[in-house]
Amino acid sequence: MTLTIIPDAITAQTLVTVTPADNVRATVRLMAERHIGAVPVIGPDGALVGIFTERDVMCRVVDRDLDPLATTIGQVMTASPKTATPDWPILKALEHMAEGGYRHLPVVEDGRLLAIVSIRDLYAAVTGKLEDDIMALSSGMV
Repeated sequence: MTLTIIPDAITAQTLVTVTPADNVRATVRLMAERHIGAVPVIGPDGALVGIFTERDVMCRVVDRDLDPLATTIGQVMTASPKTATPDWPILKALEHMAEGGYRHLPVVEDGRLLAIVSIRDLYAAVTGKLEDDIMALSSGMV
């Protein structure tokens, strides 16, 4: 059985989004409050236009000495991020993320943002499946 992003890595998620006009300071505070490492950036039409991550804070704001109050997310986000569909196998998502060098992947279906999957989510799904398989083997169920 192949594990897929939804429902095996993500079963339910409350999406937190920002707009390109939001400032970096407010967005970073939101991320800290919610304990999340990335937020999708949604345009006026509701479509995904970018993603803003902890790495963007470090490399595109702090490293460039930008003022987080005066800098908008649209200026420093990763525009047009790569996306996955909910039925992607987890291993495909992991390979995709490893090749691209990123830790968060928006999940989109029919142009609608459904979730953000992290490498941590994928790892938990894979290790959970391995634990289940080991338990089944140990009990002689397989």
